[in-house]
Amino acid sequence: MPNSELMPIGVFAQRTGLTASALRFYADSGLLSPAEVDPVSGYRYYCADQVVRATALRRLREIAMPLAAVEAVLDAEPHEASRLLDEHVAKIAGDAAAALRAAAVIKTALVGDAPALPFAVLKGPVLADAVEQVLTATAHEPGLPVLAGLHIEASHEAVTLTATDRYRLATRTLVPAQPPGRTWVGTVDGDDLRAAAAEVRRSALVRLEAVPHGMWLRLAGREDRHCRLLSEEFPDHRALLASLREVTTRTTVPKDLLLRALEEHPGERVALHITEHTVDVRPVDDEHPGIPLPAATTGDALRIRFELTTLYPAVSTAIGPDVMLDLRGDDQPVTIRSADRGDLTTLAMPVRADHAI
Repeated sequence: MPNSELMPIGVFAQRTGLTASALRFYADSGLLSPAEVDPVSGYRYYCADQVVRATALRRLREIAMPLAAVEAVLDAEPHEASRLLDEHVAKIAGDAAAALRAAAVIKTALVGDAPALPFAVLKGPVLADAVEQVLTATAHEPGLPVLAGLHIEASHEAVTLTATDRYRLATRTLVPAQPPGRTWVGTVDGDDLRAAAAEVRRSALVRLEAVPHGMWLRLAGREDRHCRLLSEEFPDHRALLASLREVTTRTTVPKDLLLRALEEHPGERVALHITEHTVDVRPVDDEHPGIPLPAATTGDALRIRFELTTLYPAVSTAIGPDVMLDLRGDDQPVTIRSADRGDLTTLAMPVRADHAI
């Protein structure tokens, strides 16, 4: 009779979340052999020391890890096990993304003979730069897939790209290489565009074509790329832009100096103290000295706070050597753009002065 420290297979199954049949399968596979088998009845017993391995085995199988890989993870040192796990998850994510793209193409084909509608022709390097700049204002949030999308509006004069994560709103206007044939509005999956950016950059001209459920990027001399359309309604950014208050302070500061000061800043939040000739980059508690930067300012002196993760991307994507900040008070959105080019504009939300630090 087994000693009292051993658990019958049914008890062990309850402790680990594995079924008795799964335990038998893993025993036969050599992944988790019982501690003891009754020679007469063939009944299997497990010990408490096996609970951790069995639980880990169950969790690895729940993320669809193959048996051979499960065994490698369970028998590896922690660092190697972590690497193997990351490798498996990356493969799953890549396979899922590929499946989504393939499904979108299949859905388009199932529609039948619906024609593709060309709506813009853009220079590939310019489009790739614009996509990468504007996509810095996207975010992946559960239940809000549209925040990971890029909104495209094609008119007869221009193509405008817009993205928002609710804390930033980035928009860039592009002049088509050829006059647009029609107007078009849609929100395209940001990950699809991000994946296509390298090929787009290498194509002199890119023709954008709308199809059901998606958009084609027709690349000269390269494989065309399909991007999915998101069905969710894009946030009403036009209403936000129309509701902006009058600018009370405008300051221009060298972009590289401001980025360097933000990179050296030790905290998660940063305060800008803006005066006539200086933008002082400081900790929000004001207890430590800041980094003064030369600036040209008109309007009221102002102190404003930002999350570093909000301000830095908005500054880093600005075009040109100098960045201009249009401010409307310490609790209003700030417009950030190039001092001499206005085709890329970012709105950044500050942190309220009474926000907990």
